Amino acid sequence: MGKYDFTTLPNRFGHHTYKWKEAETDRQVLPAWIADMDFEVLPEIRQTVHDYAEQLVYGYTYASDGLIEAVQNWEEKHHSYRFEKDALVFIEGVVPAISTAIQAFTKEGQAVLINTPVYPPFARSIKLNNRRLITNSLVEKDGLFEIDFDQLEKDFVEEDVKLYVLCNPHNPGGRVWEKEVLEKIGQLCQKHGVLLVSDEIHQDLALFGNKHQSFNTVNEDFKEFSLVLSSATKTFNIAGTKNSYAIIENPKLRAAFQKRQLANNQHEISGLGYLATEAAYRYGQDWLIELREVLEDHINYVVDLFAKETKIKVMKPQGTYLIWLDFSAYDLTEKGLQELLKEEAKVILNRGLDFGEEGAHHARLNVAMPKSVLAEVCQRIVTCFSKL
Repeated sequence: MGKYDFTTLPNRFGHHTYKWKEAETDRQVLPAWIADMDFEVLPEIRQTVHDYAEQLVYGYTYASDGLIEAVQNWEEKHHSYRFEKDALVFIEGVVPAISTAIQAFTKEGQAVLINTPVYPPFARSIKLNNRRLITNSLVEKDGLFEIDFDQLEKDFVEEDVKLYVLCNPHNPGGRVWEKEVLEKIGQLCQKHGVLLVSDEIHQDLALFGNKHQSFNTVNEDFKEFSLVLSSATKTFNIAGTKNSYAIIENPKLRAAFQKRQLANNQHEISGLGYLATEAAYRYGQDWLIELREVLEDHINYVVDLFAKETKIKVMKPQGTYLIWLDFSAYDLTEKGLQELLKEEAKVILNRGLDFGEEGAHHARLNVAMPKSVLAEVCQRIVTCFSKL
């Protein structure tokens, strides 16, 4: 038993939490989808929120020197990334930052590329901003996603790609891209004049001995055409506090990004977000160490159980608490798969097709919940699919 409690399910009912919305009306349903965790937050964050409530006035706030130092120190200590404070731009979320980058650095009708299957808001942000969506399919090899670099370069050239949105670590595949992979990506972007936005929100959740490498630490030259996006919100289960940050070392890119951010009125951040982020980065290291151990145990449980009891193919993640499940061994339609999971098993997973056409007959499972709850989710799935 560690210092922190990862075995008690917090009450999520009555809090208007999106993940548990359907369970509000059907208490038999177990949600294992949206990427927040069913664990209690770090006690120091909870205390910070209590202290904030005692302020009595909740006015406009700015980023304190203490917050900026906490972010810088965390990035340097955990990811060997040193940067000047001027490079740091706070924004309410990574997805809003992606939209801001799309607006700042491309024009309507221009091409923006993503590697699919990938987090659904990537494609949504591109399409709703009237940019041309280019999907570069990841290739599965030895149980992991790989990038087809020949096809990537072909897409860059033939589609005249202006911006590339990379997901590292990858969601939903859990791939922690190695330095050599990032080096190849950077060289191609350099060669063809493509700006790169690197979504690194899961950077602190590299597991099983894998090490996250920030894109801007691969090669000094890459800083000229890149924006690195991250946040404490996924790592420390504080998504509702609404704060993230961009690290933009090229002053011209940073100025263009901030101009668009101001035009969108995205420059004001929740005071609660600032405070929760600082508390997480100041006091969260020990909590995070325990969390990683819990997640590794949960992932191994799912991998072993499904391999033994089902024909479900599990992509074991190198990072994140999200698992990509392949149900294609079963003779099911997409509709049939969803109905079986939701109506019979009474579990909610993310629909694979939402991540791209490569997600047909797939689903994404969130394992960040107490082991007893995860076991119930998985046993329900096993029971349903053992009948097929």
